[in-house]
Amino acid sequence: MIQDKYVNLKQSEQGALVSIAAYLILSALKLFIGTSMSSRALLADGLNNVTDIIASVAVLIGLKLSRRPADSDHPYGHWRSETIASLFASFVMMTVGIQVLYDGAKSIFASRDKTPDLLSAWIGLSCAAVMFAVYGYNRRLAQRTKSASVLAAAKDNLSDAWVSVGASAGILGAQIHLPWLDPIAAFLIGALICWTAWTIFRESSYHLSDGFDDRLLHSFNQIVLSIAGVKGVRDIRGRTYGNNTIIDLVILVNSDMDLREAHQIATRVEKVLTEKYDVFDVHVHVEPDEQR
Repeated sequence: MIQDKYVNLKQSEQGALVSIAAYLILSALKLFIGTSMSSRALLADGLNNVTDIIASVAVLIGLKLSRRPADSDHPYGHWRSETIASLFASFVMMTVGIQVLYDGAKSIFASRDKTPDLLSAWIGLSCAAVMFAVYGYNRRLAQRTKSASVLAAAKDNLSDAWVSVGASAGILGAQIHLPWLDPIAAFLIGALICWTAWTIFRESSYHLSDGFDDRLLHSFNQIVLSIAGVKGVRDIRGRTYGNNTIIDLVILVNSDMDLREAHQIATRVEKVLTEKYDVFDVHVHVEPDEQR
């Protein structure tokens, strides 16, 4: 099972590499066209893609570090390296997002001597089509490898595609004598960058502080109670290491049961959770049920 996890991490790196390649090309194109054709929205979209490059590189590094085996300093492995990389990426994205917001707000109230060229709108739409394709690739890869980071990257790809559509809409608005649409689109793109950064930060910090979904924990509790020989669950806790779920629990068994039988029940609990419900590791402590 552990080997399969490492294989999935290796395959997940392909998604990060595809994203990096796409963002490198698209950000350079948008920044050049946005600057030369006076489009605030396309320029903001290009800066958004620059943050995506940094975020994708951080995810790639995190995936590579996560594949390192456990050692004396990291007895549980390096699985959380991926989460730390995502946290770092959120800080970078927030910094750029605030700058885009500030520039967009200034440009709304500034006088505009130039109207963005129509070509910049078509560039934005073409870039959106590319990002929709990258989203489809990463979504399928995430489903195959069960990688939460690649799935998050896919969602980011999708939001980037819609950002490009929004930037193009702002540019088209400027063509029909609504010049304020272009800087407003830039401002909204900055807001979206900040929101994406916040959601990544919130999720990463939640997992790094050992947060765990209560509903998922309750479902695991019900699963354990349904296993033959388990008379009750005194305590159950969950945490995550990267994309891996770890469950610690205390189960109750008949007080007159011998050690061998109690051990067999604990082993059965571990097997059900790891094989049927994809829990990475289970620690079971057995106590006698004194209510009999």
